[in-house]
Amino acid sequence: MSGSDTLVAPSSHTPFHLGRVVITPAARDQLAAMGLSPNTYLTRHRRNDWGDLSADDAALNGAALADGNHRLFSSYHLDPEADDPEANRLWIITEHDRSVTTILLPSDY
Repeated sequence: MSGSDTLVAPSSHTPFHLGRVVITPAARDQLAAMGLSPNTYLTRHRRNDWGDLSADDAALNGAALADGNHRLFSSYHLDPEADDPEANRLWIITEHDRSVTTILLPSDY
């Protein structure tokens, strides 16, 4: 992952620390082009709304919340009705040590 901007996380109660919140330039540009706010998705992530995850991946997030030693991952379709919804996917990853949360596109990973 190359380059990122630091964001200020919206204030609200969360069961885990987000740490420093950053967004990759590609994710920032994609959201802006679509007229979407990164805070919408960050708020969902911090409320344990993991987006479009399989039951197994959501369960992994539940375990990570319980043990505090694993990363938290969310995946959101920015435009589910697009011809290729995978091309319009946004990821949010909070690192295992809760030091940083990154908003990115899969292609940034």
